[in-house]
Amino acid sequence: MLDVCLLGTGGMMPLPYRWLTSLMTRYNGSNLLIDCGEGTQIAIKEKGWNFKPIDIMCFTHYHADHISGLPGILLTMGNAERTEPLTMIGPKGLETVVNALRTIAPELPFELKFIELTEPEQTIELNGYRIHAFRVNHSILCYGYTLEIPRAGRFDVEAAMQRAIPKQYWSKLQKGETIEADGCIYTPDMVLGAPRKGIKLTYCTDTRPTASIAENAKGSDLFICEGMYAEKEKIAKAKKYRHMTFCEAAELAKQAEVKSLWLTHFSPSLVHAENYMNEVRSIFAEAHLGKDGKTIELDFEE
Repeated sequence: MLDVCLLGTGGMMPLPYRWLTSLMTRYNGSNLLIDCGEGTQIAIKEKGWNFKPIDIMCFTHYHADHISGLPGILLTMGNAERTEPLTMIGPKGLETVVNALRTIAPELPFELKFIELTEPEQTIELNGYRIHAFRVNHSILCYGYTLEIPRAGRFDVEAAMQRAIPKQYWSKLQKGETIEADGCIYTPDMVLGAPRKGIKLTYCTDTRPTASIAENAKGSDLFICEGMYAEKEKIAKAKKYRHMTFCEAAELAKQAEVKSLWLTHFSPSLVHAENYMNEVRSIFAEAHLGKDGKTIELDFEE
């Protein structure tokens, strides 16, 4: 099961009812954060979740509304006596940007590890997550992220018994480990069926529509996508500043055949967003407005 919380849904500036962009997920004891706009740690507190277990942070890009909350959250994590390393993933220049922000958070009791994205698409496997980053089309270098929780095939007890594999190794094989013992090598494919459908979440913000978004979001259980502007007449503005409208996000969701779409990263000028949703749902029926604190549990299909 993957817990997903849209902490903040605002773009450009925080508002009294809308924090800046951030998403948090929890899986098997590992907490992951995508973006960290101003107000992120307040949003986490309001949700009742915890900073300390965050062990992965991903950044789409380095505009202030996506990273300005970082120094504060690092200080809070340090004050919580965290000692475990924190891995950060983001476009090229990540370490330089973070170290500049750390001028006001210079001493931390934990190590920061940096993974800088240098390819158009890049996959990293950490703590049970398969994190796939893909480049999108914004005014600066920017990436979207697909998070997948792979699921191994069913354990075949009969196959394990036929191969005389000792029972003490079964659980390790089920977890994907290879065992060498008593002159024998036991591999997971000896006892596992074909991989089953896992969980897939795609998060994308600050971009024009691109083929890479639809390709990487394909079949996602949840697609969280920017909808900077709701009004159709703002399409020229969306193109100028490399953002999207509600309807463009819905078209991507339709192309990608996702199960559900949450819109996010709203313009500060956007009010009564619900008034535009009928048209959006005429394009993609399972489209929903994101809101701060919106949460879902994504589970494996049986």
